[in-house]
Amino acid sequence: MKKMNMVIAQSGGPSMVINESLVGAVLEARKSDRIGKILGARHGILGILGDDYIDLRKVSVKKLEAIAVTPSSALGSCRRKPDAADCKAIFEAFRKRNVGYFFYIGGNDSADAARIVAEEAEKENYPLVVYHIPKTIDNDLRSCDHTPGFGSAARFVASAIRGDDLDNRALEGVKIDIIMGRDAGFLTAASALARAHEDDGPHLIYLPEVPFTEEKFVKDVKAVMKKYGRCVCAVSEGIRGKDGVPMGAKLGSGEKDSHGNVQMSGSGALGDALAAILKAKAGVKRVRADTFGYLQRSFPGIASAVDQAEGRAAGEAAVKAALKGELTKGTIAIVRKEGRKYKVAFAPVPIQNAAKYTRSVPKEYIAKNGHDVTQAFLDYVRPIVGELPPCEIF
Repeated sequence: MKKMNMVIAQSGGPSMVINESLVGAVLEARKSDRIGKILGARHGILGILGDDYIDLRKVSVKKLEAIAVTPSSALGSCRRKPDAADCKAIFEAFRKRNVGYFFYIGGNDSADAARIVAEEAEKENYPLVVYHIPKTIDNDLRSCDHTPGFGSAARFVASAIRGDDLDNRALEGVKIDIIMGRDAGFLTAASALARAHEDDGPHLIYLPEVPFTEEKFVKDVKAVMKKYGRCVCAVSEGIRGKDGVPMGAKLGSGEKDSHGNVQMSGSGALGDALAAILKAKAGVKRVRADTFGYLQRSFPGIASAVDQAEGRAAGEAAVKAALKGELTKGTIAIVRKEGRKYKVAFAPVPIQNAAKYTRSVPKEYIAKNGHDVTQAFLDYVRPIVGELPPCEIF
């Protein structure tokens, strides 16, 4: 086959292992004599539209390996959804540079953007192989058992909650921690890994999948306070009432990205609102709230080893699949193998499997009381996250 050049870019929210996928793809591509230049587009498709690239063949392996273990998106990111005009400009840029392979690392919105580019390429009869490489700390891609980025963010959340629980033991009262998760509560659910003793927090876990009411919240907190004299709550930023509208969206500025997502992170409004409810209706004097916000995405030194390895492998698998040519527009699915020992496989599947739509935390992972998780969820998430830093109490 004709040698063609490759473009790779990162999109959406950063993660602790997105650079592992980038480096995995680049080093795999360097092995092929069918790939010429390897160009890293800065800030996603904005770099393609602005002709802003890094020549990744010229970067040393030592430098790439250092980038791989560095959190956040080394190439920069964006949330732009390409329209018809963007796609036409992208084709022109790719033709100009003889690009035949395009890899886009990101979540469901990024997969959808890659899908749009691929389908427009077909209409133009342009020979372009497009692969989405999965990434999202929300763990909500329908195509994967779990998603690179989630395990490390979950490890951060569980570790932070474990530390917060120790803080709460010392000073008591109620502590509310707001955790990322617009529509899916996987990350908040992972806070349950913080528990090592019977009375450890989080004592209450609230997910977007379960309708939230002030009345139940106050009742739950009172019950925990009566039992332990203190309470730690892990709350997803996406909790919503019976009307289905996230509380955080009601309290926020209403700012939206090009994919229509309302901003909820980066504000302490939800935590402050929940704290005010408890002070007014639960009779608790000491109530504190923190919003983890963006900290859980790119925190150095706490990445899950399994997550790092799987992020790398997903990038490698995408390049191998693209060169094999069975799918011209695909994504890499992470499939958990059956058996007692944790193992996964990486399989190319149609890009539509990951694009646009998301999944929620399954019902079997949510406790019947509506404010906790089940053992099935802990069994699912524990091997992805790994061991947490040990802590001891009297």
